[in-house]
Parts: sequence; C-alpha cells; structure tokens
Amino acid sequence: MATTNIWQQFKSLPPEGGRTVITITTNNGNGTSTVTLWDGTVVIVKGKTVGVGQKAFVQGGEVEGAAPELGQYEADV
Repeated sequence: MATTNIWQQFKSLPPEGGRTVITITTNNGNGTSTVTLWDGTVVIVKGKTVGVGQKAFVQGGEVEGAAPELGQYEADV
C-alpha cells in the first residue's frame, strides 16, 4: 500500500547518503582509502579501486568508481 505521508514520499526520492565527488589521497592497503573532500576535509572510506590523485564517486562511505575530471565553476545568483 502506498503511503500518503508526504515526508516519507519526499525521503524516498534521492538515494540514501547522497553521492559525493572526492579525490583519492592514499590507498591504505587494508581495503580502505584516505580521501579529500572538496572543502579540504580528509576522511577514510571503504574501497581502493581508484588510483591516488584521481577523482572518484563515494556514496554511503564506499568508493563507487572513478569520476571524470571536469572543470568546476562557481556563480553568484
């Protein structure tokens, strides 16, 4: 049966945990990688499939795969 709770419907739209683009800093050798977020925060995530210095997608604390090297622009609205 479908829920009529609008908040529950809204929460079901995006995937849980959101996807983030990170830069791989180190492959730790134990199945994890140390990564840097866009704001400079350093965290450890599961996975080591992407090489050091490359961009990757992370979702739910796990490396999903390589991300393309695209330009980043900022605009004031």
